[in-house]
Amino acid sequence: MTRPTARSTDRHFNSADGIRLHYRDYDGDRDRPPILCLPGLTRNARDFEPIGELHGGDWRVIALDLRGRGGSGHDPDPANYRPAVYVADVIKLLDQLGIADAVFIGTSLGGLCTMVLASIEEERVAGALINDIGPVIEPAGLERIGGYVGSAAAFADWAEVTALLRTRNGDVYPDWDAAAWDRFARRLAREDGGTIRFDYDPRLADGFFASLKAPSIDLWPLWRALAGRPVTLLRGELTDLLTADVAERMAREFDGVELVTVPRVGHPPTLEEPESMAALDRLLDRVKARL
Repeated sequence: MTRPTARSTDRHFNSADGIRLHYRDYDGDRDRPPILCLPGLTRNARDFEPIGELHGGDWRVIALDLRGRGGSGHDPDPANYRPAVYVADVIKLLDQLGIADAVFIGTSLGGLCTMVLASIEEERVAGALINDIGPVIEPAGLERIGGYVGSAAAFADWAEVTALLRTRNGDVYPDWDAAAWDRFARRLAREDGGTIRFDYDPRLADGFFASLKAPSIDLWPLWRALAGRPVTLLRGELTDLLTADVAERMAREFDGVELVTVPRVGHPPTLEEPESMAALDRLLDRVKARL
């Protein structure tokens, strides 16, 4: 069956504390919960273009730029770059759009935000795909991310951006060709006035490093808050953030979890892999079966 053509619109709303936030809205069936996409730490709504193009028109797809990323405003207080504030922004968006519940796709930080939201307003989650994150986060992966978060470097051309990203992430995506690296660069960076920079507030690093120093918190209750609905857990085979043991325990914690390991990628899967796309299709089928 041919899917309807996806139409997208870039929209904005104001957070409770006055930050202008951007989201991309792919029109689709309003009689079912929309797909709500939340990106990783330094990522933005462009990461979910393949989801919008594939499922938009059939499903409404909303891809949010968290504050400090993409088309969203930067926060004057970097202490606000933390999951509790992001979740408040998501709830504000849902309320403003009159959306009772959604199918969440959360990559890395976006997955943590999905779990936090489920722990405080569980009825908002109709289903969830959690992409390569869990209640136990490996220190080696955090150290790697900490090594590059916060860079304010400027680049003369896209080849320079691509070369840096390939050097930094070549072991994460070992099978990518030149076109894949260019696509990755153009989703992560933005050209403005002839200069190319990463498309996020460098002060995100402040909140990131502060979270590393925070006392250890048991995140397993947040994961268990997703119980009672269809859940898919993606794990990159080469990831350094989510071990196989932790992922397998997550799958055993409650019924309804499908664990999918995406071969030959690290943290995180891009959601364009055939295994990732098939896993999302199965999750959406499970959600539809419950409507």
